[in-house]
Amino acid sequence: PPAHSRNDWIGPPDKHSNLRPVIFYVPPEESSLERRLREARQEAQACDQRFWARHNRAFCQEKEEFIYSRLKAKGLERRDETGQKATLNAEEMADFYKDFLSKNFRKHMQYNRDWYKRNFTITFLMGQVALARALRWLRWKKKNVGN
Repeated sequence: PPAHSRNDWIGPPDKHSNLRPVIFYVPPEESSLERRLREARQEAQACDQRFWARHNRAFCQEKEEFIYSRLKAKGLERRDETGQKATLNAEEMADFYKDFLSKNFRKHMQYNRDWYKRNFTITFLMGQVALARALRWLRWKKKNVGN
């Protein structure tokens, strides 16, 4: 982002996680509370990035292995006569998706629990920052009205 920017910047989707990374704006006079909020948001982003990159890699690898094993069982190759990648029908792929979700159920539940905890913390910190800013503004307004 340009040096004069006063906003967070959102990048293109990551090729592994499909999440859009955020470059967080750091104000020059960031309070310790604002820093805690920014760092909590950065940590949440990093956790999401790690989880979804790992999850998507496992998904793609297991999907390819599943397709290959089903094609092999049918006596087919990975590519047909025209060079096109051989595929399975929707019902066969539904078996894979169901199995993958079942196998990863606990991981998803743990991720969801952690996600809610992180986001509750972020929301709580956002409330504290908003309150601190409102009080700071009221003190400034009271000081300037008195002059």
